[in-house]
Amino acid sequence: MRACVCVCSCAYVYLCPFLYRWSTGGVKRNVVLQNRGGGVMGFRCSFAPLLHPGLKSADDESHALPKSCWNEMWKGMVQESHLWIFVIKMPNFTKPLILFLCLLITGECRKSFHRERRWTGTVETQKHGTSLAKKPPDVTKSRKMKTEHLIKVDDHDFTMRPAFGGPAIPVGVDVQVESLDSISEVDMDFTMTLYLRHYWKDERLSFTSSTNKSMTFDGRLVKKIWVPDVFFVHSKRSFIHDTTTDNIMLRVFPDGHVLYSLRVTVTAACNMDFSRFPLDSQTCSLELESYAYTDEDLMLYWKSGDESLSTDDRISLSQFLIQKFHTTSRLAFYSSTGWYNRLYINFTLRRHIFFFLLQTYFPATLMVMLSWVSFWIDRRAVPARVSLGITTVLTMSTIITGVNASMPRVSYIKAVDIYLWVSFVFVFLSVLEYAAVNYLSTVQDRRERKMRERARSQSLPCTCGISQTRTMAMLDGTYSDADTNSLAGYTEEPMMPGEEQEEMNDVSEKTEHVVVHLSVSSESTTTKKKKSLRTLNIIQNTHAIDKYSRMIFPGSYIFFNLIYWSVYC
Repeated sequence: MRACVCVCSCAYVYLCPFLYRWSTGGVKRNVVLQNRGGGVMGFRCSFAPLLHPGLKSADDESHALPKSCWNEMWKGMVQESHLWIFVIKMPNFTKPLILFLCLLITGECRKSFHRERRWTGTVETQKHGTSLAKKPPDVTKSRKMKTEHLIKVDDHDFTMRPAFGGPAIPVGVDVQVESLDSISEVDMDFTMTLYLRHYWKDERLSFTSSTNKSMTFDGRLVKKIWVPDVFFVHSKRSFIHDTTTDNIMLRVFPDGHVLYSLRVTVTAACNMDFSRFPLDSQTCSLELESYAYTDEDLMLYWKSGDESLSTDDRISLSQFLIQKFHTTSRLAFYSSTGWYNRLYINFTLRRHIFFFLLQTYFPATLMVMLSWVSFWIDRRAVPARVSLGITTVLTMSTIITGVNASMPRVSYIKAVDIYLWVSFVFVFLSVLEYAAVNYLSTVQDRRERKMRERARSQSLPCTCGISQTRTMAMLDGTYSDADTNSLAGYTEEPMMPGEEQEEMNDVSEKTEHVVVHLSVSSESTTTKKKKSLRTLNIIQNTHAIDKYSRMIFPGSYIFFNLIYWSVYC
């Protein structure tokens, strides 16, 4: 702009003498230099129609403007620091012509200045990497005025619902489940993260738009307008995400339709039935309802029916298989306030059984099978059988305690409790079985000891070639392998008293105790005297209860497993 002013001033200076010479025929005139404040520089000089100071004309050298005059003029202009205007005494019809030329030059300078600014702005935009091809912006969005004035927030009372006093305002709802975070059996609740969207129409928010496009706002405008007061029924904890800002979006359309979306994480209660745990399926629901407005003021509904609920296919849980999501709605009645519309998000979960097979069922089964090993251990090995029984009992107690620690304290019996306690009973019965065997063996030993004492008090009618001392020693269980082998070829000759005394000394040193029952036949041995053997029945260290337990215990446990898995699976 300053360059244009300088050009106009120079043009004025140079053209004035020429025009004046042309209009007056070369008559000399006085020139007065006047500043903007009205002061006049005190000098007078003559000039000729020359284009540059100091140059002479070819036809009239006397018309040249002296250099001293020009120098004095510039010196005065610099000293005053203002724009100087020449006031020339000339005819009146030349002044408008000169003014018109100055205005024309000024206009051209301004046009070139604006073109240069636009070109410079375009270059700077390209330098910053902004795309050249863009959609034409919406006039509404680029309008240089406050949003509150555009949608007329200050002109209405938004503490009242839309269409107050009229019919109930319909509010559509749809939900997108982002994740199902956790399921807690102990607390009987679940945690879910979701996008909750509301749709309604508020004519107070309508505005004019040339392209019929919407306006999008963040959570700051939500506090200034009316929004539905939806809350989660039976929720324990809930919050709106605020990283990096509040996850709230408000979109207003020109006709007054509003979309209100927010990202929420909610922990809600779920009434679970553990009677079939861990072979169970649980159905939980998330309930939405208006807190203040009854069905006469606000009507909540699923915007697109079952399609209003969408889930991510990648949602998975470690212990559950998500079978299905579905939506329902019904009216809820409160005795003090009235009827309310309530929306339900229902989902069914089926528990994975493999984890509990590895952690509970297989260890319990192995402990029961380990308790059966005692049936094959000698009943006289008291430490081995007792320690094995106690170990299996304590292990079963640990398994039962670990399972119940991760479960709520319910008053009914669970499926896993049935299996574990029946297994515990089998283990405990194996310990009782050995107690019974040990007791009966002790009773039998006492009975045989009494019979031996009775036999000592009475004389035996026939020793069949065996001395009375040897017979009593064999009944006491203090016999040697040589004594047993001698039974096959014994003689009926009586023994000498000296031999009886030596054998009594040998019998007293024996340490093994085995009960031997001899059944000696009374048939004649005359025909087969050397080859006949007497029937010898030796029952070696085994009781009849152990024999029966080896078959009864495994058979009963297998039968129980067949019934259990057929009922619960």
